[in-house]
Amino acid sequence: MSTIEKSVTVDVPLHTAYDQWTQFETFPRFMEGVEEVRQLDDTHLHWTADIAGVHREWDAEIVDQTPDERITWRSLDGARNDGTVSFAADATGTATRVTLRMEFEPEGMVEKVGDALHIVDRRTEGDLERFKSFIEARGTETGGWRGEVSPGDADNPAL
Repeated sequence: MSTIEKSVTVDVPLHTAYDQWTQFETFPRFMEGVEEVRQLDDTHLHWTADIAGVHREWDAEIVDQTPDERITWRSLDGARNDGTVSFAADATGTATRVTLRMEFEPEGMVEKVGDALHIVDRRTEGDLERFKSFIEARGTETGGWRGEVSPGDADNPAL
């Protein structure tokens, strides 16, 4: 199991950074290798990506979401990929610290070598920098979802 934690400060208010991150279908615009993210409902996502030349698809579930604070997910199938993205306003309220922490299980020799060479670290750092460029260039979010998901809610079929 590998863990990555990377942060970036974006020059937009907290609600703008958070709201943009909830627009999962825009992830291919700034995440290298991500081809598509489809939001199936409030707590489920289907991902399609090209990772080190290998086509991957998996489903993920949001298990904890608090507006302007954090979004936590877990993979439901495929390679293990769990994590949290958290948001914290600076003292002036004009910038936001975005911190992404992921745990993942590399599959196969190519992914294990890539992990050992810290390729996933660099890709994650690059994704955050591209998110920064994306949201700062826009100055506003493309949309937002302000709903909450509490631990245990994601397993509730009534949602």
